[in-house]
Amino acid sequence: MNIDEYQRQAWKFDQHYDRRETGITIALLGLGGEVGTLQTNQKKRVRDGDVHTDHQAALVEDLGDILWYIANAATWLGVDLGEVARSNLDKIGNRWAQHDAPYPHDLPPLPTLDMQSTTRPAPPLPPARLFDGAFVAAERLPRRIEVHIAELTDGSGTVRPVVNGIPIGNEVGDNSYDPDGYRWHDAFHLANLTILGWSPVMRALLKRKRRSDSSVDDVEDGGRAIAVEEGISALIFESTRRAGMHTVAKIVDSDLLKTCQRMVAPFEVSVCTAMEWEHAIIQGCQVWSALQETGHGVITCDLDARTLAVRPMTPPELMAHATACGPVSAPAPAPAPAPL
Repeated sequence: MNIDEYQRQAWKFDQHYDRRETGITIALLGLGGEVGTLQTNQKKRVRDGDVHTDHQAALVEDLGDILWYIANAATWLGVDLGEVARSNLDKIGNRWAQHDAPYPHDLPPLPTLDMQSTTRPAPPLPPARLFDGAFVAAERLPRRIEVHIAELTDGSGTVRPVVNGIPIGNEVGDNSYDPDGYRWHDAFHLANLTILGWSPVMRALLKRKRRSDSSVDDVEDGGRAIAVEEGISALIFESTRRAGMHTVAKIVDSDLLKTCQRMVAPFEVSVCTAMEWEHAIIQGCQVWSALQETGHGVITCDLDARTLAVRPMTPPELMAHATACGPVSAPAPAPAPAPL
């Protein structure tokens, strides 16, 4: 696109076209803010490695915002971007000789940052959170649990977890036009359960809701808390998938951590730190990756040690899982219409 034409098109979106001083001020302050955003994103990438979602898309967006504010500032100040560009090239040509190095876009892409060398070892976690310690044993989460999860044998591509030989929850698929592995997102619920000591979803599936206290049952173990955790799991899945961090990341974007903490502000888990959330997300990613790779797994959750372990299922375990889940029942036929 011609740069002068871009300037004219950009002007059509100025929301303060009838207030000159306001327009100039917003253009200049906006320019400074967007440059700061670009700098912050680059700082994060150098500090943390390639764990920040859609780095290339973020660059295009940030540079586009900078260009828009430059164009509008030029418009308000009465100069054309084409004139600015020509004048700038004349100035630097008067000072520096041209080189013949190849244009970067014509070169092979640069390698991504080395995740292992740019991230720190995970710090140790404090003692396990115990949100149900005052409740009777039947309403407390088990301190150690083994979950068998595998694709069902009916070819549907759905999965179902089994605990102690009993299926829990519903069959889960990717629910996506393009298979993306969302069916394994229970990895994130199990990571929440193990690392944070909190998972209203798993508490309901394991039948450990704290019904003896109606307010706790309603708030902490109720529908809203379950919906929030499902939303967090979907957010983590999508954010980490786009960043390609399911297999390699040792650090989580601070914005994602803040969002998770804000979403759980009304609940008991709000006392968990960003570091605890980071551990949960990273371990959830590792379990998800193992399940996606093998199509099945045995996940051992140690809530006291706050650790997750996953291994492939053995042939007998796969057979036992298939037997426990059983064949998928066909939907019941619709009742015949009543005779007239």
